[in-house]
Amino acid sequence: MLLGEIADVKTGLVLSRKKAEVDYEVQATYNLLTLKNITADGLIQTDSFDQFKSNDILDDHYFTSKGDVLMRLSQPNMAVYIDEEQSGLLVPSYFAILKIHNGDFLPQYVAWYLNSDKVKKELERSQAGSRIPSMNQNVMNGLPIAKLSLDKQKALVDMWKLHLREKTLYQQLIKEKEQWFKGISNSIINGTLEEETV
Repeated sequence: MLLGEIADVKTGLVLSRKKAEVDYEVQATYNLLTLKNITADGLIQTDSFDQFKSNDILDDHYFTSKGDVLMRLSQPNMAVYIDEEQSGLLVPSYFAILKIHNGDFLPQYVAWYLNSDKVKKELERSQAGSRIPSMNQNVMNGLPIAKLSLDKQKALVDMWKLHLREKTLYQQLIKEKEQWFKGISNSIINGTLEEETV
């Protein structure tokens, strides 16, 4: 099936159209999702968001809601699943907002699949020859999505989550080993220097 057959695809807000230029124009302030909030693994870092001062009250369809999938429209393309904690974030125009309307597809599976090597190669092929590789709604709607049973989709999503947890633990272990090594090496050097001065 094609992505356009299972999801509604819309782009985020063109920020320059609604940005308040001076303080008295500000009608509302929103948490803005930016590229720095997206990790290489397709997760959202929720520790800090930029604040967007709007000259208008914005429509709900520009904000994330649980079950949405966001897709970065420029290279490196990245899909992100939105859960409850990431709801209510303002989405800028360099992301597409996918609302999955076909019950045969889990949104988490769609996000995982859009991050797969197969889809990335398809996107590279469709953007070949462009000076600034980016995709539009037509390219997004035409992306093929493999249809699997819901059980298989859930199994893939569960394995993906486990993989990400393991990866995080490995990265944490590496940081701790680095600190341990620095501490030991400093102790040895300082111990050696103390011995030489005695």
